[in-house]
Formats: sequence, C-alpha cells, structure tokens
Amino acid sequence: MNDGATATILIAILGGAIRVSTPFMFVALGETLTEKSGRINLGLEGNLVLGAMVAYAVSYHTGSPFLGVFAAGISGLLLGTMHGLICSLPRVNDIAVGIAMMSFGTGIAFFFGKPYIQPSAPRLEAIHMGDWADNPALRKALEINPLFFVGIAVAIAMWWALANTRIGLIVRMTGDSEPAARAMGVHPDTVRTLSTAAGGFLAGVGGAFLSLSYPGSWNEGLSSGQGLMAVALVIFARWNPLRCIMAAFLFGAAGAIGPALQSVGISQGYYFYNAAPYILTLFIMVASARSKASAREAPGELSIVN
Repeated sequence: MNDGATATILIAILGGAIRVSTPFMFVALGETLTEKSGRINLGLEGNLVLGAMVAYAVSYHTGSPFLGVFAAGISGLLLGTMHGLICSLPRVNDIAVGIAMMSFGTGIAFFFGKPYIQPSAPRLEAIHMGDWADNPALRKALEINPLFFVGIAVAIAMWWALANTRIGLIVRMTGDSEPAARAMGVHPDTVRTLSTAAGGFLAGVGGAFLSLSYPGSWNEGLSSGQGLMAVALVIFARWNPLRCIMAAFLFGAAGAIGPALQSVGISQGYYFYNAAPYILTLFIMVASARSKASAREAPGELSIVN
C-alpha cells in the first residue's frame, strides 16, 4: 500500500469517525446523566430509533430539519419520562423496564415509520470546514454536521454542571447514596425520573442525526444497536461526560474502518471490519468487568454494582 492510499484511508477514518461518533455521543451523554442519578436505562435504543423516525417525519412534513431534531428530542423525552415513572414504582427492576421500553420505542417507530421509508426529507446541512484544503478527500472529511459541535458543547456543560452546581451535586448524591439524598430532603425518584427524561431527550436528538445527516434516511435497520453499545461506552468513559467525547470518537473510528478501506478498493474482510464496533463493545465489557477503577467510579446506587 503506497503513501497516498494510506493517507486516503486515514482521512476517510477521520471523516467517518466524526460522523459515526455523533449519535454515540448523544446517547452516551444521556445514559451518563441517567446513571449518575443511580438508574440504568437500557431502553435508549428505543429512544434512538423513535427519534430517528420522528425527526424524519417532521422534517418531511414541515420542511425544517431543525424542527425535526427538536421533535426527536421530545419523543425521547416522553419515552424517558415513561421509563422514569415506571421505575419509580415499588419492586420494579430498571433493567427489565429498559428492555421493555426498547421494544416499545422501536415497535412504535416501525409501525408509524413505514410511510416514510421511501419519501425524501430535508436533511441537516453540514458545515464546510475544509474549504482551505487542496485534497478533495480532506474537504469531504471536514464537512461536519452542527450536531457534532452541539454534542461537544453539551458534554462540556454537563461536566461543569455535575461538578459545580447544586443540581449536579443533587444528581451525584442521589446516584451515590439514596439514604444520604433523603437525609438532605431530596426525593430520589423525582431526581431519577427527571434525569432519565433528560437522558431520553439527548438520545432522541442522537436518533435525529441518523435519519437527517448520516446515513440520512429512515429505515428499520438504521440504529444497528448503537443505543445498547452506548451503555458500554459510558462504562468505558467511567461516567465522565468529557471522556464520553473521546470514547464516542473511538467507537466512531472503529465503525469507519470498513468504509475507509472500501474507499481505496480494499473489500476483502469488509464485513469483519464493519463488526469492529461490536468487537470493541465486547472487549470493553469484559475489561470493565475486571476493572477496579470502573467499579470505584461507578455510582453506588446503580443496579449493575449492587
């Protein structure tokens, strides 16, 4: 392989990592907020898929992709609120409810989304940040969707808020020790329901990116399990919003390997390279299960550490 082909592959991986990492980032940030409050939500896959369908439908009917993004967030907010309220009932298991909500969200999306598989909806326009470059591949790689920057801004704001605000302190305290939260006059179920709802909103926005930017269409296989993989990403990031950016970029780069190789005519082993994010997820789950650092930094009230 010559230097030109190597450079093309690296540039393609860079561009692909930026695109693929964006929905991972939003879902991971939503799950980070939820788990910081002491609740795990495995239903964010349903939020992601429903958000993708709602965003596409609203964009198609209104002609505004940004209105579609907002509507996707609201759909995720509703699913998250439903999940939070159900989990607030006595003797209800978070994980079981999450699996049920995942099926519920995807089922609704598939049922109401059938009319939108063929029509073309207005898409989110990318910001062209590579006009200065002479390399066409680099210019293409630097066509970045505004939601990528929004995700970074949300991560920074969430990191600061969790560390420096009263609301952040309440969320962390609720996730670490429910008795301590109650002793301070905080109602843990309310905090967790609000956190789960906000996390659902972010996951819905991540779904909007899938249908309105990359790959930029609506179909029933759009998500490919990204909502579930985001749970592993949160553990890998150790519940830190800033680390979620790097972890999402890592997952995005893994997902971009196959298309990058194909762009220079390397098709052998294409499907194996496409499985890279799932292999990475499995590796992270195995490694984190043995990691003392992950166990130490996990919120104390999480079901997975009890």
